[in-house]
Amino acid sequence: MSKLTVVVPAYNESEGLREFHARLAAVLDQLDLETEVLYVDDGSRDDTFAIMRALRESDPRVSTLKLSRNFGKELALTAGLDYVDADAAVVIDADLQDPPELIPTFVQHWREGYDVVYGTRASRAGETGFKKFTASGFYRVMGRLSSTPIPRDTGDFRLLSRRALDALKQVRERQRFMKGLFTWVGFRQLSVVYHRDPRYAGETKWNYWKLWNFAIEGITSFSGAPLKLATYFGLLTAIVAFLFGLWVLAKALWLGDPVRGYPSLMVVVLFLGGAQLMALGVIGEYLGRLYVESKQRPLYLIDEYRPAG
Repeated sequence: MSKLTVVVPAYNESEGLREFHARLAAVLDQLDLETEVLYVDDGSRDDTFAIMRALRESDPRVSTLKLSRNFGKELALTAGLDYVDADAAVVIDADLQDPPELIPTFVQHWREGYDVVYGTRASRAGETGFKKFTASGFYRVMGRLSSTPIPRDTGDFRLLSRRALDALKQVRERQRFMKGLFTWVGFRQLSVVYHRDPRYAGETKWNYWKLWNFAIEGITSFSGAPLKLATYFGLLTAIVAFLFGLWVLAKALWLGDPVRGYPSLMVVVLFLGGAQLMALGVIGEYLGRLYVESKQRPLYLIDEYRPAG
């Protein structure tokens, strides 16, 4: 019989974890295959891991994995997928925004031969209009800039086949944008449209600053376009400056030009200085990622792992 593992990364999700497991267990009871739930605690500061342990004691399908500290969701998710030994894995968050009831549909398409079945959000309940707008804009910018076509309005909620998991394990980069990596591995992929619910309990861990940094992570991980844009912008600025210089020289030779123009000079100097600093900042983002990769630190460290049963 085939085996399915549900990977659930969590950080400070104690308020809704029991309800999440109740709904997930009801779904798994309906599947005609062997199932396991792997809870990954990403260094939570509340009693999330204690609840995970209690769920393991009450349900023999549950296994628990605790990281040594908070490494972030991308690495917590990587750790969970590394420990999967099943024929397929489903990734889902513990906040109940993604409905566990959609898992049987994922499994059905997997049995039809698809290696990656991902959920695409038709709506995002419980989120502000500004967040919806920025999220939509991010996915569309990524679609324009990235050479890897990343599906729009798609999160981590998905099913991965065994060969997709094996392919993903070969990618050990430290600056990870999992939504892009899921697409990068290729194979047969299929979208399932669903309506995303609001959080069941607790508050989101993603404030706008973290989302901004996450967007930069995604763009720099899957596109060199910012470097090209900095190059093109610098070239355009140089051309404009050269033409302006020719105009000033011609005006001085033909018409004469008294010493003046301090305000315009300051504007030009500040503009060019700002453009240079912006270009250096873009280059610095990429150099910083190369520096992190060059240190070759482990992606994560495990504090405790307890298998199911």
